[in-house]
Amino acid sequence: MERIWGGRKLADVFGKELPAGKRIGESWEIVDRPEAQSIVARGPLQGKTMHELWTEERSSIFGKVHDAPRFPLLIKLLDAHDRLSLQVHPPVRIARKLGGEPKTEFWYVAAADTGAELLLGLHDAITRDQFENALREGTAADYAHKIRVKPGDTAFLPAGRLHAISPGNLLIEIQQNSDTTYRVFDWNRVDPMTDKPRELHIEQALQSIDFNDVRPRLLPAEGELLLSYKLFEIQKWNLDSPREAASPGQFAIICCLQGSLRCGDTDLSPGEFCLVQASLPDRRLQPQRKRTSLLRITIPTYGQSIDRGR
Repeated sequence: MERIWGGRKLADVFGKELPAGKRIGESWEIVDRPEAQSIVARGPLQGKTMHELWTEERSSIFGKVHDAPRFPLLIKLLDAHDRLSLQVHPPVRIARKLGGEPKTEFWYVAAADTGAELLLGLHDAITRDQFENALREGTAADYAHKIRVKPGDTAFLPAGRLHAISPGNLLIEIQQNSDTTYRVFDWNRVDPMTDKPRELHIEQALQSIDFNDVRPRLLPAEGELLLSYKLFEIQKWNLDSPREAASPGQFAIICCLQGSLRCGDTDLSPGEFCLVQASLPDRRLQPQRKRTSLLRITIPTYGQSIDRGR
């Protein structure tokens, strides 16, 4: 997807085919949205959309899962050649009030230029009134924590956390299935497509920001488990021998990070994904090169409903 802040790293790092001359900021890899769908590339279900898998083949593909009307995750690749707007996603209560969708997300830093940063949360000395004044003065970003990152770093962004991405970051984003974003500051830039500043959503953002979110940090890099949350569980595996992708009756989404691996009858290179069905008899992941690593994404909330804020 073309974005004002996008670049060409999705081609340079992950080998994605990109349209010439376009600034591509996002690739929606696993998606079940009215405006976009993942399509099965091969096998007996070739051509099926993600929504068709979720509504027609849920038990065999996903096992015992909750009753969300759409697949509850959206997984993207993000290339921040330029900085993203200072923004926030609404929590459930505010999303209901404003008619949007709540969004909690996770970032894995796949590549980062020297000096690349994430902006997360607010300084503890600022009040809402002071932040509103900073918006009027164009200094709001001065009150966000700036955290230097390197490849392999991870961050959890609960709904309500003010955030932005600095130039030089290539991220894997795993998020609640939502596309509601409230921009609060966009660096006074002009969109070359319209020759106008991009729309801001200051009142909605002010209602959504958690002004008590003053202790943001990167997630600790300890063991395989990166994050276990009610919406998703994410692990990082370093493979040197075959390994089962998931427990019996459980599905998993696999993203190759480094090296090469075989997922069923599909070979994955860095930046490529596969969906491992819950009902497959052979669900081994087989490394094809030394130093192969991957992200394994599952939904831990079997049998529970997710509050989607609608």
